[in-house]
Amino acid sequence: MGEWRTDPTFAMCVALADGAQLSSFAGGPYDVRAVVAAIRPEAKDGFLLGEVPWEHFPQGNRVREAVHLLHTGGSPAGTGTGVVGGMCANDMRAAAVLTVPFLIRIAADTLHPHRADALAEASAPARARHFGVASRDELLLHRGDTPYGDLYDDYGVEVTWYPAGWSVAAARAAITADAALLEPLLDDPDPAIRIGAAYALATATDPGRTVRAAFRTRLAAEPDPIVRAALVLATAEATRAHPHPPTTAWVHEQWEDRTQAPELRLAAAIGWLCLTEEPAPDDLRAAVDDLATDERAHTMDDLPWMAAVGGSGEPGLRRCTRKMLHPEQPDPADCDDPWCPHH
Repeated sequence: MGEWRTDPTFAMCVALADGAQLSSFAGGPYDVRAVVAAIRPEAKDGFLLGEVPWEHFPQGNRVREAVHLLHTGGSPAGTGTGVVGGMCANDMRAAAVLTVPFLIRIAADTLHPHRADALAEASAPARARHFGVASRDELLLHRGDTPYGDLYDDYGVEVTWYPAGWSVAAARAAITADAALLEPLLDDPDPAIRIGAAYALATATDPGRTVRAAFRTRLAAEPDPIVRAALVLATAEATRAHPHPPTTAWVHEQWEDRTQAPELRLAAAIGWLCLTEEPAPDDLRAAVDDLATDERAHTMDDLPWMAAVGGSGEPGLRRCTRKMLHPEQPDPADCDDPWCPHH
């Protein structure tokens, strides 16, 4: 991982660490937001990878090769997307962001054998510091970035000292720009594709609630209880970024509705807790205690929100409900987080 020091952005990152103003680099060749925005639609659709300055960002050429192999089918399943996911896990998102438009197009290709893998990774750069985060105030939070300010935003910096907020903002902009390609995937025959589309679209900029309208439309026709839960969580996440009291009230109604599937009611309970600072009512606590069985908790790990926050044998649903409804309880004794109270 040390070869990132030879990338052009390293000099920028060193300058930032030495006190240079972030705004002096905004909009330039090493601002991944500007680079993503400048990719021509024809380059995206034609996979003209040579038009993208991958070499400007840490491990960019490695990421480019992974996307090329994934697109052409020249790599085993998961190899290309594994590189992208690994970069994000290692907190090096800048180059991974450049893959987002291409991963979306692979996912939209109904004949591509690795489309589900591509879709699963497409939104990874759009979320930062979400693994293991299960509290009400953090789970569905989209922190605001400082577009051209001199101070780092709440995301801080990546391991390379690249401004993490720039990577996250660029990824969300790329997903927003291709929402028209993602929305039809909400109707895909494969439940995993429908879940992945909801997970990606939840990070799109949606002040006009058009994406959330698509979630509601799909929900009206969706038979799979896990996908229905995904659509509710996606609606809540989008509403966390763009508040809309009527939608918050709708999410509240979903966990109260005893005719709904347990998975949807649990997702709605978690979503509503993230959308409000009101104390959890007794009937919500009772519903969660009744519905959150061990079997259902493991089943709901098919939701990427839940999979991201679980760990040490504790399913994501269990961790969420513990953190949100019983924050005084310590993490499990076998917690694999080195900062948890038992270490």
